[in-house]
Amino acid sequence: MAKQRVVVGLSGGVDSAVSAYLLKQQGHEVVGIFMKNWEDDDRPAGSGADNSEYCSSNVDFVDAAAVADVLGIEIEHVNFAAEYKDRVFAEFLREYGAGRTPNPDVLCNAEIKFKAFLDHAMRLGAEKIATGHYARVRLAPEADGRFQLLKGLDPAKDQSYFLHRLNQAQLSKTLFPVGELHKTEVRRMAAEIGLPNAKKKDSTGICFIGERPFREFLNRYLSHEPGPMRDEHGRELGRHVGLSFYTLGQRQGLGIGGKNFTGNPAPNPAGSNPAGHLADKASSGTGNGTGSDGLHAPWYVAHKDVATHTLHVVQGHDHPWLLSPWLEAQDLSWVAGHAPAPGRLAAKTRYRQTDAPCTLALHGEAGLRLDFEAAQWAVTPGQSAVLYDGDVCLGGGVIARAATPRLPPAQVPARRRGGSRGKQRDKQKDLQRDQQIDSRLR
Repeated sequence: MAKQRVVVGLSGGVDSAVSAYLLKQQGHEVVGIFMKNWEDDDRPAGSGADNSEYCSSNVDFVDAAAVADVLGIEIEHVNFAAEYKDRVFAEFLREYGAGRTPNPDVLCNAEIKFKAFLDHAMRLGAEKIATGHYARVRLAPEADGRFQLLKGLDPAKDQSYFLHRLNQAQLSKTLFPVGELHKTEVRRMAAEIGLPNAKKKDSTGICFIGERPFREFLNRYLSHEPGPMRDEHGRELGRHVGLSFYTLGQRQGLGIGGKNFTGNPAPNPAGSNPAGHLADKASSGTGNGTGSDGLHAPWYVAHKDVATHTLHVVQGHDHPWLLSPWLEAQDLSWVAGHAPAPGRLAAKTRYRQTDAPCTLALHGEAGLRLDFEAAQWAVTPGQSAVLYDGDVCLGGGVIARAATPRLPPAQVPARRRGGSRGKQRDKQKDLQRDQQIDSRLR
């Protein structure tokens, strides 16, 4: 590769640091940029014990600057917080407010790291940008001039799922230096060259939430309305604090782990948070909560009924209500710029999931349907369905709906069974929710 001016997104982590090192070793002119994407309640470096409780970009910038000093490259601190709040966080809140579970990392990559950051780098005279993602880019073997997005070589760290919305223009300007390496090699290399963050732990979770309890964070931005928590027979087991605070497949924090399948209190040796300590899949017996210890199998969120404001829960990891043989997705984005041909492919419906064989059917340009060979667990509206052909990431869309359980008829109020008044009320609620979100973002 010809020597180029490459702007690297230095996050303060070891992956981007080694990426910058590799590029410099290849003879490129390397410049670092630290992206500040969040400002609300960010803590200054060295501000005390509370520092570990939040995602402090100031601490990360100190680490990134130390890396730049060791490597002998320039680093610039750029604030993208306004763009992040407008393009990513506002959509994140709208989706949660509508009862879905969005993936802000996917949107952040498409809108900030490979749009706002890419544009800024080009203004600095960059020919390429680089990040520490575990993925790869190559020209298609068909020699049609198109770029392909490939999985990273380390299957445990592959991040192509989060990058599936990148387009040809973005990929043509992007390098992923550590995509050809395993994480253990990256750590070893960082230690050998004396990088100050060689042993820094990987970041987890959503950066603007950090280590705070998720419910506590959402409480600041979303209104919430408690409602009934019912089992598959329609029996009320408790009350939820608001549908926005739960996601499909959730097991922790339901507060009903001490109830057995008949609805009676069961012995609770686990203490005050029983849902987090009861038997997991390996000891839960059969999927419907019966078996050797079926009465005490854990409870899972299986369905969020926005119309009746009901949270439906089931007992047992493999309960039929948690398994979906198909899904439909919208808001499609294809790496090649066009959809693949319908037919047999593989898909992920969540990060770190094993590729699931499926059949793709397209609904025009607006949507798709995937039919799986084996039913998929806890397919969640708002998350991404990402398609693969071997190691090649083709793109995907946002899950709109999946096979849903047949809810107990008694739990569907007559006033919600149709009619213009119910629809009008739903529209008014949606409008009020969006207005509340906009006001809290100002």
